[in-house]
Amino acid sequence: MSEVVFEGITKRFGEVTAVDRLTLEVRNEEFMVLLGPSGCGKTTALRMVAGLETITEGTLRIGDRVVNDVEAKDRNVSMVFQSYALYPHMTVARNIESPLVARKFAVNGGPPRKLHKAERQARIDEAARTLGLTELLGRKPAALSGGQRQRVALARAIVSRPAAFLMDEPLSNLDAKLRAQTRLELVDLHERLATTFLYVTHDQVEAMTMATRIAILNDGRLQQVGPPQAVYERPHNLFVARFIGSPPMNTIEGTFVIDAGEAFVDLGAGRFRVADVGGEPVAHDTRVVVGVRPEHLVIGGGAGAVEATVVAVEWLGHERHVVCELAGSHVTIREPSEGAGPKAGERVRLGVEGANAVHLFDPATTERLN
Repeated sequence: MSEVVFEGITKRFGEVTAVDRLTLEVRNEEFMVLLGPSGCGKTTALRMVAGLETITEGTLRIGDRVVNDVEAKDRNVSMVFQSYALYPHMTVARNIESPLVARKFAVNGGPPRKLHKAERQARIDEAARTLGLTELLGRKPAALSGGQRQRVALARAIVSRPAAFLMDEPLSNLDAKLRAQTRLELVDLHERLATTFLYVTHDQVEAMTMATRIAILNDGRLQQVGPPQAVYERPHNLFVARFIGSPPMNTIEGTFVIDAGEAFVDLGAGRFRVADVGGEPVAHDTRVVVGVRPEHLVIGGGAGAVEATVVAVEWLGHERHVVCELAGSHVTIREPSEGAGPKAGERVRLGVEGANAVHLFDPATTERLN
């Protein structure tokens, strides 16, 4: 078993709390992504698992072993860094081999020992085949592209066959096309290795496309955990709602009202119907923050209608984003690029498409209400 469990983990640097009472279970063989903005504590959490940062409070377990006081080299994890951290004077083969030289490994159920040269070479060849590096084993890092260097760093991580892989924004130095290709390769690698991946990123596209589950952090605190699509469709609070999605969720203040037995949110310029107010219905005339995804707002259609003024139209080839002013706030509508589209300054009516497209949040606590 290679689950990684945070139990009330806190990390302080002097007066600064980088990670605040983090409780999270990374399940055996899952691809967990820690997602959040820069400075939210995600890399610090990863470094505590690797043994590169001490734990101020709480308990950290890898498998069935508490590792708070276990040295990094004895934790049976491998880490891939943002900078790749390859040895420039060594060949690809020697870089991949480097974790095998100093450490001891249990072979065929026996006691830990140093690997023989032939055993090390077999592991190098296996890792190189897995990541398509066989033809590059004699080169040095300076002769490799960014994508090739990244694969060498991954090969060096898998060669020791760890219980868990730790990855700290490993794709951030790649261009957009190569990032997309490498995302697919990482998902395939995870499936083939069938082990636990703990991956840190601020890029929600990486999180949404690769993760089994995502854990969203902000200011050192865990905000929400769940499968990517579930988090997207039902954010627990305003931070998650605004952070996940591109363009982000539109949020605007309004008033929840009950009219003839039906639930609405009144935005001043019109109303949207609310399909579901959950197990604890919101009282009539309660101030709320209304959230609607850009793809669920439609011009001249949908349920309910509010008046807005077009501010700008952004063309992205396959789609366009229509930015409108609504009750003193800007909202974005995502729609297909067919047709001429509205013009700046034009008055339009906006509706909502989708039974559960209107999200309600408490303006004081920012927590979800429906």
